[in-house]
Amino acid sequence: MIPMTTRLTLLSFCIALAGCGSPLEKPAGQLEPPAAWQGPRMAHGTVIDSQWWRSFGSAELGQLVEQARVANQDLASALARVRQAEASARIAGAALLPSLNANLDANRQGLMSGDGFSQIDASDEDSRIDFFSAALNASYEVDFWGANAAARDAALQRLRASEADRATLELTISAGVASTYIQALALARQLDIGRQNLANAEQVLELVQSRQGAGAATRLELAQQRSLVAAQQRQLPLLAQQQREALIALALLLGQPVQQLQLHGRLEDLGNPAIAAGLPSDLLTRRPDIAAAEAQLVAADGDLKVARAAMLPKLTLTASLATGADRFHDTLRNPYYNLAAGLAAPIFSGGRLSAERDRSQARQDELLGSYNTAILNALADVEKALNSADGLDQQRRWQTEEVEQARLAFDLSETRYQAGAETLLTVLETQRTLFQAQDQQVQLQQARLQASVSLYRALGGGWKP
Repeated sequence: MIPMTTRLTLLSFCIALAGCGSPLEKPAGQLEPPAAWQGPRMAHGTVIDSQWWRSFGSAELGQLVEQARVANQDLASALARVRQAEASARIAGAALLPSLNANLDANRQGLMSGDGFSQIDASDEDSRIDFFSAALNASYEVDFWGANAAARDAALQRLRASEADRATLELTISAGVASTYIQALALARQLDIGRQNLANAEQVLELVQSRQGAGAATRLELAQQRSLVAAQQRQLPLLAQQQREALIALALLLGQPVQQLQLHGRLEDLGNPAIAAGLPSDLLTRRPDIAAAEAQLVAADGDLKVARAAMLPKLTLTASLATGADRFHDTLRNPYYNLAAGLAAPIFSGGRLSAERDRSQARQDELLGSYNTAILNALADVEKALNSADGLDQQRRWQTEEVEQARLAFDLSETRYQAGAETLLTVLETQRTLFQAQDQQVQLQQARLQASVSLYRALGGGWKP
C-alpha cells in the first residue's frame, strides 16, 4: 500500500506538471507590412477616434449612426454570438478544475410473494429492506500535456475573435450609414439642380416660343428646346427614384421602416475631414478584422496541441466520501472514503487520432493564409482610399472653375440669343454643359466624402483591442 504522504506528493507533482503547458502563439510566416504608404497622404490630419463620424460636422449623421449601433438587427445577432463564445470559454475552462458531485439515495426493496432469489436482498424472512446513502464524488484529470489549458486558451481566443468580428460589423454598419446618408443628400442636391435647370430650360422655351411667334425663330429651334425640356423632366423622376432607394437602404441599416425616416441635412453642410493615415504597421492593431483573423490563428495552435495530447496517456484521479445505513437516522454514522487513480493510453484507433492532428495542422496553415490575406486586404483598402481622396481633390479644384465658366457661358448665350446675336444651338449646348458640370460637381463632392468614410473604415475606425 502506498503511504499517504507519498500519494500527496505524487498528486502535488501531477498538479504542478499540469500547469507547465506552453502558451499559445502564432506560427511563423506572418506577412510584414511595408514601411510607408505608396499613395499620397495628407501631411496633417486628426487622429481617428471611435466616433469618427462626428468629424463631418453633422449632428443628424451622428444621431443616425448611434441609432444603427443600437437598433441594427445584425449587430444584435453579433452580440449574441459573443455571448455564446463567452459561455464556450467558460465551459472549456471548467476542465482545468476538479468536478464535485453530491448524491443522496433512498432505496426500498420489497418481496411481494415467493421466497426470493439470489439477485435480490429481500427474502421470505425479511420481505422489505430499506437502504439510505449519501456521497460526495470528486474527479480530476491531470493535465500532463497541457491539453485542457490549450483548449481553454483556444476558446478564449475564439471569444476574442467573436468580439473583433462584432467590432468589424459595427464599423461596417457605421460606415454604411455614413456613406448611404451622403448618397441620399447628394441625390437630393442633384434633384434641386435638376429642377433649377428645368426652370432655366422652360424660361428659354418661353423665349423661343415668343421669337417663333414673331417669326424670329424656326419650328426646328422650338422643337429642339422642347426636346431639351422633356429630357430634363425625364431626369427628375429617375433622381427621385434613386433617392428613395437610398432612403430605403439607410432605413434598413437603422433597423426601422423607411416611413419613419426623415432627413433634414444638406450635402453642402458636410465638412471634409483631414485624416492621419499613420504607418502601415499600425493596421495590425487598429483593424478588428485583422485581430479576428489573428485570434483564430492562435486558437488553431491550441487545437493542434489538443490533438497531439489526445495521442498520449491520460491520468485521472477520483475520490469519494460516502456514508450509508439501513435506517435513515443512522445514515451519517457509517462514513467511508474511496481513492482511485486511473491511467488510460490509446493503443489503436484506426488512425483517427493522427488524422485529427493532421487536420488541425492543415487548419492552422489555412488560417495563416487567411491572416496574411486580411493584412493584404487592409493595406489595399487604405491605399485605394488614399489614392481616391487625392484624385478627387485634384478633380474638384478644376470642377469648381468648370461650373463657374459654364454658368457664365449659359448666361451670355441666353442674352445674345435674346438680342438675336446668337443661334439657339449655342444656347442648347451651354445649357447641357452647365447641367452636366453642376451634376458632376455634386457627384465629385459625394465621392470625396465617401472616400473619407472609406479611409476611416480602412484605418479601423478608431477601434482598439
